Amino acid sequence: MSTSQQTDPLIGRLVDARYRVRARIARGGMATVYVATDLRLERRVALKVMHGHLSDDTVFQSRFIQEARAAARLADPHVVNVFDQGQDGDMAYLVMEYLPGITLRELLREQRRLTVPQAVSILDAILSGLAAAHRAGIVHRDVKPENVLLAEDGRIKIGDFGLARATTANTATGAQLLGTIAYLAPELVTRGTADARSDIYALGIMLYEMLTGEQPYKGEQPMQIAFQHATDSVPRPSVKNPGVPEPLDELVLWATEKTPDDRPSDAREMLDRLREIERELGITPSVTRTMPLGMMREDGVPSGDLTAVLPSPGTGPTAAVEEVDNATALRAAARRRSAKGGWLIALVILLAALAGGLGWWFGSGPGSMVAVADVSGLTFADAQARLAEDSLVAVQQGQTSLDVEAGLAIGTDPRWGTRVDREAEITVLISLGPAEVTFEKLNGQTEEDVTSQFEATHITIRDSAPYYTDAAAGVVVYAVVHPATGGENVECGEGCTVHEGDSATLGVSLGPLPSVVGKPVDEAVSTLGSLDITVTERPEEYSEEIAKGSVVRMAERAGGGWWRPGDSATLVVSLGPAPIEVPDVVGRNLAEAMGELEAAGFRPTSVVPQFVWGLFTVGSTDPAAGTLHPRGTEVKVTSSG
Repeated sequence: MSTSQQTDPLIGRLVDARYRVRARIARGGMATVYVATDLRLERRVALKVMHGHLSDDTVFQSRFIQEARAAARLADPHVVNVFDQGQDGDMAYLVMEYLPGITLRELLREQRRLTVPQAVSILDAILSGLAAAHRAGIVHRDVKPENVLLAEDGRIKIGDFGLARATTANTATGAQLLGTIAYLAPELVTRGTADARSDIYALGIMLYEMLTGEQPYKGEQPMQIAFQHATDSVPRPSVKNPGVPEPLDELVLWATEKTPDDRPSDAREMLDRLREIERELGITPSVTRTMPLGMMREDGVPSGDLTAVLPSPGTGPTAAVEEVDNATALRAAARRRSAKGGWLIALVILLAALAGGLGWWFGSGPGSMVAVADVSGLTFADAQARLAEDSLVAVQQGQTSLDVEAGLAIGTDPRWGTRVDREAEITVLISLGPAEVTFEKLNGQTEEDVTSQFEATHITIRDSAPYYTDAAAGVVVYAVVHPATGGENVECGEGCTVHEGDSATLGVSLGPLPSVVGKPVDEAVSTLGSLDITVTERPEEYSEEIAKGSVVRMAERAGGGWWRPGDSATLVVSLGPAPIEVPDVVGRNLAEAMGELEAAGFRPTSVVPQFVWGLFTVGSTDPAAGTLHPRGTEVKVTSSG
């Protein structure tokens, strides 16, 4: 027993001098459910206890009592029976039938999405229960997987009528707008009103979830989801799961129409259509239909084929009180003694008949059959040996599985618990591991399309990294799959074959990185900074083409590859053209010296008129010979006579 169970003060307590609390089953927002023993009737029951902090709230108290009354009015094998309701001190409680098993939510978490026969079987049962509620004028108002119970013996029931209301009081505003947002009908969002068709909408959302493994509307905030309920249309389940037949597609769309008048009027109408679909698809719901104790209708007529509950002696509006005196009692005792011998003879005959019947039952009747054992998780050899103990023949058949390790049994066909003849062949489904999946070229597709393909094949996206590339923004530039079993990664950008259950990393293009060559360095730094690339170094060099202070080039990314946000960059900045050396022209003819200086890239000047340069020699230059100066610098040449 867990610590939380041990510290729960109700564990072990006797409630109302009748119900011994054994263990806690679940805890919700309004109440906690325990398994308890009804000491008076010696049976296990589920005890739903309202949280203490709500016991003084008349609204919650009335809702608690309302649940008992709503469920008690229903006589359907697919509605959780409520046996009793009471108050023990400050503790309000309900007593309901105990159903060992799981909820539909737990099944969806375990299996993700259901097979078509599974979904149809569960929907058939839920609709049967809701049809009884709608026929009685009760709207459930909180239909969701958490409120659908799947018992170990195959029974499927809907419970938790805590929000149920009569159809004549169907307005819900403000704090009364309750229920789970994922299954909330548009009219509850926009107008705050609900009727049987609001339950139908929630059923449509739930059927979509069973067939696809996810809810149609998602959002970070509840109001985002509520807005989608009010404005968007539920897509066809076959978009997410191509295996969904068109009739079930149409049933989901019909049940989730935005306008209530366009939906089935109640659960009975939707159930009738589902039964037609079952016949079209050749599906027989595998639902255990257990009949509850019968009930009397309000007019006193027995309810259909249900077994009527006989009134206790001395009860009821017309019960007569009989006086029994001592003489009458003595005469009755004498009759019993005289009949005792006859009863003994009858008992011997009965035992003989019973022995003969048992011989037939176990020899050639139903008792000769055996139940298929649960061999899940065993190797085929072990499963074969276990079935052989019951005189059954195991036949191996491979089947891919995401959850069961290769080589171990997933289950059997027929499933465990089914009674079959001895020596019957039982197909043992042995896991082949995850199924293979083949992808065509992924590079160049949008990230959304690639993600959808991976998710549809149960491959999770481990990371999605952005890069600046020559490809258009938003398209995948590489995809790598990481095998769940380990080993080398698989490059999938150009296509690959991998397995369901693997994980993947995507590289997504942000578009080309803009060129900053030729731009002033401050402008270049700002441009790159806006793209989350930080300039950390600015070395300088001379450039004949790029103006001083502008970018000559951007250095290669450290480690190579594409640039991505968060990187650091180096920009080479221009110092302008490199300086040149003043040639030594002293003593040379002035005309020749002027030509040599100009050819070297300088701008020579002299006070001597050009037409007599040939008559003079150079005495000195300013700047002096051998010094370095920028191209185009003025050099003053002085003649020596």
